[in-house]
Amino acid sequence: MAPDGRIGGLAGALQASAANEISRASTPGGGWRNANGNLDEAPKLARTRPRTFPYFKYLPYATEDASDREKNLEICLKHLHMALEAGDFSSGAVHWTREIRGWLSLKFDLPRETRIRLVKLYYELALAPGLDYLVAERFASMFMVLTKRKHYLRPGKDLTLDWRPLYRELKIFVFPSECGTSSASNHMKRNYRTLTKLCTFAQLYFDPKAIPDMLEEFLPFFSTSWTENAFVVVGLLNLLLPTTPALDDDPQLHPQQYLPTFFHLWSLVNRSRTFDVHFIDIFSRLARDSLSSPHLEFSAHGIYTEEQSSLIFTAVLRVLDIPVGQANSPYAQYVDSQAGLAIMLDRDQRKHPIAHHIARWIVLSLSPLCLTQENSILSNLEGLIQAVETFFHPSNTGGWTKTLSQLVYFLADFFVMRWNREHSGEMEVPEERRLNDVVKRRFVLCLRDVVFMGIYAKSGTAMNFALSSLQSLAYLEPDLILPGALQRIYPAMQGLVEVHRTISSIRSLQVLARIMARSKGYRCHITTLLGLALPGIDANDLEKTMHTLAFIQAVAYNIPFHDLTKEKISSPVGSDADSIASGHEDEGSGPAVGWVTEQVDILEREGAGVELNYGDMSDADEARILRSSTAELAEFVSSFLARVFTLLENLPDASRVRSGSPEENVVNTLPATFTPLLAALSPELYDIALNKIVHFVTNHVIHQARDAVAFICNAMVKVNPEKALKKLLPELIASIRTEIDDNGAGSTRTTGSEVYPRDRALVWNISLLSMCVVHVGDAVLQWKQELFDIATYMQQRCKGIPTVHVSNFVHHLLLNLTMTYTLDFSIYEPSRLAHGLTADDWGRFTDPNQLTLRWHKPRPEEVRFAIELFESQAKSAIDALGALTGDNSPINRDGTGKEWSDEVSRNLTLLRLIISGVAVLFDPKYNQKPAGEAMDIDTSSVDDPSDLEESDVEELSLGEADEEDVTRSFRYETGYPLATDSSEYQEIHELRQLAGECLHRVHVFLVNHQQDDVPCFNALYNAYRAWFVDVGIERSAHVLDRVTRLLAADIHPYKFSGLRKEYPRPLLVRRANVYHLQRLRHNASPRPQGPLENQLLMDLAHSSVSIYTEIRRTAQGANESALKCISGARTLVIPPLLDALEKAVKVHDFPRIKGAMFSLLFGSLAKSISRNWKYTPRLIKIFIEATNADKQSIQKLLANALYQVMDMGKALDLMVILDHDTVDAIAVPVPDEEASEIKSRIEKRKQRIRALRAKIEGKKAELAAELVDVARTSHWKQAQRTAAILVNLDVRFHTIASGPMLDLITKGSIDPHPSLRGMYSTALHSIFNYISVRSLCKHDYKRYILGEEELPDKIQVPTKNLEPGWTEEFLDDFAHPEAEYYVDFDYPGWLAWKPTMPAFVTNPTRMEYDETETEARKRLGSLLDRHWFSTFFAFMKQEPKDTSNDRFRTANALLLTHTFDLIFGGASVATFEDIKDLTMAVYSDGSDKHQHRATAEIMCALLSCAVDLEEDLRLEVWRFVFPVVRGIFKDGLTPENSNYWTSFLQLILQGKDPRRVWPLLDLLAGFRLDMSSNAAFKESSKIQLLNQAITTTGWHFRLEKPVLENFMEHLDHPYKGVREAMGLGIAAIYRSRYHESYANVKTLIEKQKEACSIGVRPYQPDEEFSATVHKVFEQLEKWRKERTPGQQTPSPYTSGGKTVLLWLDGMLSSQECIQLVKFFPHVFLEQLLHMMDIKEDQELQGLAYLVFRHMPNIPHRPGEDAEFIKALVNIGKTASSWHQRLRILICIQIIYFRQLFLMSPTQQQILYDCVSSMLGDSQLEVRIGASTTLSGMIRCSPVGLREKVVSELKDRFTEILRKNPLPKRRLAGDRTATPTPEQNKLVITRHGAVLGLGSLVSAFPYTSPPPAWLPGVLATLALKAAGDPGMVGKSVKQILADFKKTRQDTWHVDVKAFEPEQLEDLEGVLWKSYFA
Repeated sequence: MAPDGRIGGLAGALQASAANEISRASTPGGGWRNANGNLDEAPKLARTRPRTFPYFKYLPYATEDASDREKNLEICLKHLHMALEAGDFSSGAVHWTREIRGWLSLKFDLPRETRIRLVKLYYELALAPGLDYLVAERFASMFMVLTKRKHYLRPGKDLTLDWRPLYRELKIFVFPSECGTSSASNHMKRNYRTLTKLCTFAQLYFDPKAIPDMLEEFLPFFSTSWTENAFVVVGLLNLLLPTTPALDDDPQLHPQQYLPTFFHLWSLVNRSRTFDVHFIDIFSRLARDSLSSPHLEFSAHGIYTEEQSSLIFTAVLRVLDIPVGQANSPYAQYVDSQAGLAIMLDRDQRKHPIAHHIARWIVLSLSPLCLTQENSILSNLEGLIQAVETFFHPSNTGGWTKTLSQLVYFLADFFVMRWNREHSGEMEVPEERRLNDVVKRRFVLCLRDVVFMGIYAKSGTAMNFALSSLQSLAYLEPDLILPGALQRIYPAMQGLVEVHRTISSIRSLQVLARIMARSKGYRCHITTLLGLALPGIDANDLEKTMHTLAFIQAVAYNIPFHDLTKEKISSPVGSDADSIASGHEDEGSGPAVGWVTEQVDILEREGAGVELNYGDMSDADEARILRSSTAELAEFVSSFLARVFTLLENLPDASRVRSGSPEENVVNTLPATFTPLLAALSPELYDIALNKIVHFVTNHVIHQARDAVAFICNAMVKVNPEKALKKLLPELIASIRTEIDDNGAGSTRTTGSEVYPRDRALVWNISLLSMCVVHVGDAVLQWKQELFDIATYMQQRCKGIPTVHVSNFVHHLLLNLTMTYTLDFSIYEPSRLAHGLTADDWGRFTDPNQLTLRWHKPRPEEVRFAIELFESQAKSAIDALGALTGDNSPINRDGTGKEWSDEVSRNLTLLRLIISGVAVLFDPKYNQKPAGEAMDIDTSSVDDPSDLEESDVEELSLGEADEEDVTRSFRYETGYPLATDSSEYQEIHELRQLAGECLHRVHVFLVNHQQDDVPCFNALYNAYRAWFVDVGIERSAHVLDRVTRLLAADIHPYKFSGLRKEYPRPLLVRRANVYHLQRLRHNASPRPQGPLENQLLMDLAHSSVSIYTEIRRTAQGANESALKCISGARTLVIPPLLDALEKAVKVHDFPRIKGAMFSLLFGSLAKSISRNWKYTPRLIKIFIEATNADKQSIQKLLANALYQVMDMGKALDLMVILDHDTVDAIAVPVPDEEASEIKSRIEKRKQRIRALRAKIEGKKAELAAELVDVARTSHWKQAQRTAAILVNLDVRFHTIASGPMLDLITKGSIDPHPSLRGMYSTALHSIFNYISVRSLCKHDYKRYILGEEELPDKIQVPTKNLEPGWTEEFLDDFAHPEAEYYVDFDYPGWLAWKPTMPAFVTNPTRMEYDETETEARKRLGSLLDRHWFSTFFAFMKQEPKDTSNDRFRTANALLLTHTFDLIFGGASVATFEDIKDLTMAVYSDGSDKHQHRATAEIMCALLSCAVDLEEDLRLEVWRFVFPVVRGIFKDGLTPENSNYWTSFLQLILQGKDPRRVWPLLDLLAGFRLDMSSNAAFKESSKIQLLNQAITTTGWHFRLEKPVLENFMEHLDHPYKGVREAMGLGIAAIYRSRYHESYANVKTLIEKQKEACSIGVRPYQPDEEFSATVHKVFEQLEKWRKERTPGQQTPSPYTSGGKTVLLWLDGMLSSQECIQLVKFFPHVFLEQLLHMMDIKEDQELQGLAYLVFRHMPNIPHRPGEDAEFIKALVNIGKTASSWHQRLRILICIQIIYFRQLFLMSPTQQQILYDCVSSMLGDSQLEVRIGASTTLSGMIRCSPVGLREKVVSELKDRFTEILRKNPLPKRRLAGDRTATPTPEQNKLVITRHGAVLGLGSLVSAFPYTSPPPAWLPGVLATLALKAAGDPGMVGKSVKQILADFKKTRQDTWHVDVKAFEPEQLEDLEGVLWKSYFA
C-alpha cells in the first residue's frame, strides 16, 4: 500500500485498525510515523498510525458524527469521575468502566490525551491500597485493554508510569519478611498472576532513567547463600526493568553499562533453567527496543559484544534440551528447586514460550553488518540450526520437537514482521541496520532445509508450526522456496509416495496458494495442481478431503476461475497484455500442458538445488502460458462437482451433532469452500455448476448429506440469487407438494429423533428450501406468494419431525427479509469485472480503503411481507395453543398417546423460531419513556444507572455489580427498518405481547395439568428464552460470536506479521458485516421491566425449582438468559427462590433444594445477593440449615458454594487511597454552576454510601451474633460451615472480634472433632495475628492498608561499607555470642552493601496495645488455663489419621507462640510453670515418635517466643528448653523422629541471626566424629542437624573451621550414612563460604564493566580451598596405591573416595559448580577414571561415573576449556586401560556440543585429530566409540568447519584403504593358522579406515539428496573393503544397510545421486538386489 494511500484514510484520525495481528511482545518501540505533520502538537489525534479499515464508511446507513461519540465519551468520563470521588467503586466505577469498554469496542478512537489520563487512572486504581481485590482486577484488565497496542502511546514521549507501586505489590509476595505481617495478610488475596500480567503491559512505559534506581533497589537483595533471593531479584529485573532506550543520550543508561553486571549475576547461579529463561528474555527485549535507537553502538552481534553473544547462544543450546550422547541434562534440579516464592515471578510459559524470546533476540539483532564479518549473529544462527538439524527429521521426535519447530516459526515470523515494517516505514531503523536482500536470502537458506523436514513431522503441532514457517519463508523468497516445494509436491500429488506425505503436500499448497498466485511463472502451475488435488476428495480419507477442500478454497480466494482465452476486454487500455488477450481467443490448453510437463521434468532431473529462473521469462510468454492454463478450468469445475457428489453419496452418518467427528468437519468445510469457489467462477462456468447442482439435488435424496447439500445450495443462491432461485424454487416447491400429497410424507407423529424413510425426501426438500431463502437478499420477493402459500400448506398438513424443519424454513425466510447484511462475495470490485479480467488480476491485492459494498437493506415491501408472514404464522400457533390448552382440546389428553404433547411442543417451537426470525424488528426501546433519540441525547437525561437511590439504603443494596450486559446509556444508529410512529411498528410489538401472554397461559396450564410433560416444558422455556433475549438482534443463536469465529478462521492464513489486513476482498466485506452486528449487539442491552416480563420471570423462577431435573435445568438456563435482558429483574426473582429454598430445606425436599441452590448460588444471582443485604442474612441462614440434608449430591453443592457464601461476609472497603490529581485529570471541564451541582451530588452520594455501609456492617454483626449460638450448639458438620462463614463476618480491624466469638474460637481449638479443631485453631491464629498487626500499625487503619508497620525493635544500622575490611569485621561478629544488634536478614552485604542495613536491638521493648487489643487479649487469656493447654498438648500428641500429616506441623508451633506470648505478658490464667509441667508430661520417656513431634513443636514455640522477651524471661525459657533439647540431640534421635527435629532447627534458625540461638548452634558446631562409636545413625543424624544449621544460616555460619578439619581427617569413615552426611556437609560449608560484598551497587557495576563485557568470573577458588583439594586427592592417590587390586573388602581408598565423590557431586550439581573447573584436567580426571575401574565396588563406580558425567556439562568460560581438552586428548591417546580411553570419548562428545559457540578453532581441531586417531585403537570397542563420536561431532559442526573436516578425513581414510590392501588368500589348508601381528595390525588399520568413512556417512543420516561426495565413499567401501573377512566386511555391510534404512522415505530422490555403475557396485555387496 503506497504511503500516501495510507495517510489518505481520513487524515488518519478517524479510521482505526483492529490490529489484532501484533503480538505485543514483538515490535521494537522507537520510531513513530509523523504521517500527519507533527503528532506531538495534535493531542486530539487518537493514533500515530491511520486505521487500515474504514469501519464507518461502509455501513449502509448514516452513522453518528465524531462529535457525538466524543460527547458520549465525555459523559462516561464525567460519571466515572463522580463515582470515584464519591468512593463508589464496585458498582459506579465498574459500571462506567464497562461503558467505556463498550464505546471502545465499536472502534471509536480515544483521543490520545484522554487515553493517557485513563491509563494513568487505571494503573492507579488497579494498585490502589484498600480497594476490594476483585474490583481491582476489573481495573487492571481495563488498564491492559488501554495499553494493549503499542502504537497508541509512545513510551517516554506520551506516557511514563512509575514502577514503584507495582513493585510494592510484588514485594509483598516475594519478600514477605521485608513487608511485615499486615501487608501479607491484607494482600495475599490479590492474584499474583494479575500483577505479573500488569508488568508485561506497564514495563514498556517505565522510565529508562529509573534503571539505576531499580538496580540500587533490587541488587542488594541478591544472595546465593539464601538462593531464593537470587531468583527473586532476576525475576523482578525481568518483569520491571525498562528496556526502551532513554530519549536523551546518557551513557549511564546505555545497556553496555549494566550488561556486564547481568552476565556476572547469570554466572553466579549456574545450571539453572530459570536463570537462562529470564536472562534470554531480558536480553531479547533489550535487542528489540534498542534496534531503532541510533545512539547505541551496533555491531554484527546487535548491541551485544561477540563474547556476550556467544554466551547467549551457548545458553540457547542448553535451553533447547537436545540430548547428547550419554550426557545428563545441563541443568541441575537442585538449583531450580530453590526458587521458592520466586516462581510467582515467572511469566506464563504457554503465553511466552522460550522459543519466542530466542527468535526475537536473533532477528532483531540482524543487520547488513553480519555480512561483512565472519563471526556474526547470522553465522551463529546458521551454526545453531546446523547443530540441531537432524532433530527436525520426522523420525527423530522427542521432547525437543515442539520447541525447535516453534523456534523456526518465530524466527521466520519475526523476520517477516521486521521486513514488512521496515519497508512500510512503521519501524524506523537507522539506514545501516536495515535488512537487505542479501541478509534475507541467507536467512531463508539457513532455515529452508529444516522447514522442508518439519512439514512431514509426526506431531500435529510441529507440522502446523512448520507450515506457517514455510509460508513466511516463501513470502520472503519465493524463488528459493517454491521450486523445492513443487519438487516435493508433484510426486506426492501423483501418488508416488506415502499418504502422510501427500497430506503434508496438500497442506503446503494451501499455505503457498496466495504466494504462488502472485509469483510470476509459479502461478502457471496452479491449475495443474488443482487437477492433481482432486483425487484428494475421497470418502475413505476424510482428513485428506478436508485439506484438499481448504486448498481449493485458498485458490478460489486468490484467482478468478475465468477462462482467460475467452475473456472479452471491454476497452483496451493500450497495454500489451490486453491486446494479446483479445487476440488469441482459442489457443486452448496446449501451451500450458506442454510447459508444465517440461517444468516437472526439470524438477525431477535437477535434484535438490533446483532453480526455476522464472524471472528470465518474458512477460508476454508467461501471460500466454497462464491464459492457456485457464482453459482447463471448465473441466476442473465439472470434475470437482462430480467428486463432491460422490463424496456426499458415500458420507457416513455423522454420529452426533457437534461431536467434532471427521464427517462433521467435512460438512462444515464444504460451504467454506463452495462460497468463494462459486463466487470466483465466470458466468459461463457458473451456469455449468448451477445446472449440475440443480440436477443433483432434484434427483437424489441423501439423508446424511442433507446439511452439506443445503449449504451448497445456499452458496449457489448467494452468488447469483435471481438466476439460482429461478432454477431451484419451482423444483423444490413442486417436490414438497408431491411428497405430501402423493407419498403421505409427514402425515403421522414420530417417536424419537430419527427421521422415517418415508419422510426423508420431504425433509430433504424442506431443508434445501430453507437454506435457499436465507441471507440471499430481496430476490425472494418475486416468489412471495408461492413461499407464503407453501409455508401455510406445510403447517396445515405436516406432523412429527418434518414440522420442525417447516418452522425453521419460516424462521430463515423471516431472517432474510428483515436483517441488514452484506451480499457481496466476488474477489474483484465490480468495476474490474466490468472491464474484463486479464492475467494481471491473478493474486491482486484489494485496498481496504477502496471497496464498494453491496448490502441488503430491508425494503418496505420486504418488511411488509415479513410482518404478514409473522402474523399469519404467529396467530395460527397462538390459536392452536389456545385450543389445545382449552377445555375441549381437539386432541385428547388421556395421558397415553403423546399426540397432544407433540402438537403443543410443535407450536411452541414454531412460536420460538418466528420470534427469533423477526428479532431485528423488535425495538429494545419500545414502551420506554422517550428520553430523546440516541443520537442527540442531552447530558442531563443520562441517569447514572449506578447511582444509589434513597430507597437503596433501606434496601441495603450496593447496586448491581456484575451485570455482564450493562444497561447502555447510549445507542448508536444501526439502520432500524421501521418508523417508530408507523402502524407496523405498533402491530409487530403487539404481536410479541400476545405471544408472551400465550406462553404464560401455556405455563399455567402445564403446571396445573401436565406437570410431568418434560418435552412440552422444554419447548416452552426455550420459547421463553427467545422471547426475552431476541430483541434487536437474534441473541439466542449467538450470531455475532459465530460469525466472528468463522471470519477469524478464514482470515488466519492471510495474516502476515507487519502487514495490515492484506486479505482477499470477500473477507474484508465480511469484516464490514461483523462490524454492523457488533453495533446491533451493543444496542441490545437490558430493557426495563413491564408487568408481562415480571409475570414470565416469576413463571421461570417457579419452574427453576421443579422436581423434574430436565425441566429444572431448562428453566434455570432460560432464567439466567432472561435476567441479563431485563434490568432490575434479579431483585424480583430472589425472594420467591429464597422462599422455595427455605420451604424445601424444612421438609427435606431434595430435588427442590438442588434447584434453588443452583439458581441462587451458581448463576449470576449469587453476586446480586451478596451485594444486597436485604437477602444475604436469610440466604446464609438457610445455607447453614441445608447442611443437615442427608444427600451426597447436596453436600457436594454446599461444599462448592461455601467460598462464595463466606465471601459474602467479608468486610467492605472502608478506605481506599488514591492520588487525587490522577482522578481529577479525567474530569470534564464544566461551567461553574454545574460544577457546584455535581459537587453536591458527589457529596450526597458519599453520605449515602457511608450510611449504607454502616447499615450493612451492622447487619453482619447481628448475623454473626446469631450464628455464634448456632455454631456452639449444632452438629459438627453444620458447626464447621458456620464457623467458616463466621470468621469472615465477625473479624474486623476496628473491633477485632466480638466477645462470644472469641470464646467460641478459643474453646473450639480444643474441640474433640479434628476438623473443627483445625478450623478454630486457624481462626485463633488469625485473631492473634490481627492483634499484633493492629499494634504494629499503631492501631491506625490507614497505616494498616498501606502496610506501614513499626516493629518496636527494628533499627537501621549504618554500615562502614567504604572501609576496607568491613565485611570481615561484620562476619567475625557472628563467631561470638555477644552482639550489639542482631542481623536477621541474610542478604545485607552479600552482593553489595548499602549505606545502612536493617537490624534488631538485642533487648526488645514490649509491644503497645490499645484498649480494644488489651480487652481481646484479656478475654483470650482468661480462657487459656492449664486445662486448655493440657487438652491442646494431648491432641498434639495423638497419632495423625493419615501418614501425610505425620510431620512437624508449623501451624501448631505458630499458634502456641502466640499463646505463650500471653503467658509471659501475664495476660493468661496458665503460667510458665504449668507449661513446663505439661511439656515434660508430653515428652515423658521420649520412647514414642509422637511424643517427639509434640515436644519439638512446643520447644519451637517457646524459643520463637523467647526472641521478643526481656533478658531474664528469655534466660528462664532457655534454661528450661536447652537441657531437654541437648539430651535429645545427644542420645534421643532415631530414624523415626530425626526429621521432626530437623524441621525444629530450620524454623528456629530461618531468617534469624545465629547469635539469637547461640547455645544450640554452639552445641551442634562442637560435634566431632567419634571413630570408636559403632552407632552409625547417631553420628550421621548429628551431622545432618549440623548440615541443616549450616544451610539455614548460610554465610553467617562462622564456626566451620574445626568442623571441616574434623571431616577431612576422617574421610574414610567406615559407615555409609556418616560418609553421605559428611560429603553433603563439606559441600554445604564450601557453598556458603562464597560472597562478593562490593562496597555498593555503583562499585559492583563499575568493577564488572572494567573486567570485560561478561563481567568478573565468580567463584575463583582461593589458596586455602585449592590446597585442601590437592591435599585430599594426594591422600586418595596414596590410598589407591596401598590398596591391593581386586580387594573385595572396603579399604580407605574406596571409603574415602565415596565421601569425596559425594562432596563433589554436591558441589557440581549446584550453582557454584564452576569453582571446581580449574581442578578438572589435572586433579579430578585421572582419579575418576581410576575409580570407575574398580569393579569390586559398584557404588564407587556409579558415583565416579555420575561425577565424571557432570564435568563436561559444567559451563566453561571462553578459553577455560583448553586445559581440560588437553587432558582429555592426552588420556585418549596414552591411557593404558581401554575402558579409560572409551570413557574419554563420552566426555569429548558432550563438551564439543556444549561449548560449540565458545571453543576456539584450534581446540576443535585438536579434538578432531584425537578422535580420528582413536579410530586406529587396538581395542574394537574404542574404535566403534570413536566412530560414533566423530560422526556426532561432524553432524553438529558449522558448515565451513564441517566441509573442511569431511574432505580431509575422506581423502585420508580412502588413502589408508588404498595403501593397505588385503594380501591374497593363502591355500585352503593354512586357514587355521593364527594371524600374525602384522596381519592383525593390517586388519585394525583397515577397520579404522572403514569406520572412519562410515562415520562420515552416518553424520548425514537425513540429508536428501545425499551430499555429492557421499556416493563415492559408499562405492569405495563396497569395492575396496566389502570382501574383507570378519569384522571389516561386517562393518561395511552394516554401514550400507543403515544408509539405506534411514532413507526409505526419500529413496526416489536419493537414488538419482548415484551413477549407474556405483549402484551396481553397491548391489554386489548386499547379496540380494537391495538397491535396485
